[in-house]
Amino acid sequence: MADKDLVTTEVVDGVTILSFSANQVSLTESVMPLVSSAFLAAADADPPKVVLDMGNVAFFSSSFIEVMFRLWNRINKCENSGFAISGLNAYCKEILEVTNLTTVWNVYSTRDEAVAALRDA
Repeated sequence: MADKDLVTTEVVDGVTILSFSANQVSLTESVMPLVSSAFLAAADADPPKVVLDMGNVAFFSSSFIEVMFRLWNRINKCENSGFAISGLNAYCKEILEVTNLTTVWNVYSTRDEAVAALRDA
C-alpha cells in the first residue's frame, strides 16, 4: 500500500470519518505529513464534524497526538462542530487516559456510536 492511501475519508450523515486503511498501522513520525494533510482537509467541512476511527491503529507516537490536537483545535473554533474518536485498542486508549485527553475528547467504542453522537449534536 502506498503511503498516500493510508488515510481514508468517508462522509456519513454529514459527519466526516477519517480511518486508516492498513491493519495494525503504527502512526509514527514518518507518516505525519500525510496524516496531518488529510486531517486538516477534513476540518474544512462546513460544519466540521469529524470522527477519527482508530480501529486499525496498533500504536501512535506523540507526534500523532499533536496532529490530533491541531485537528481538534481547528474544529473547535467553528460553530456546530464536533470531534470524536472511536475504536481505540486498550493500549491507545490508555495513552489518551494517562494524558487526560479523554477528558477533552469524546471517545466511543464504535464508529457508529461516534457518528450518531456528532450527527445529533
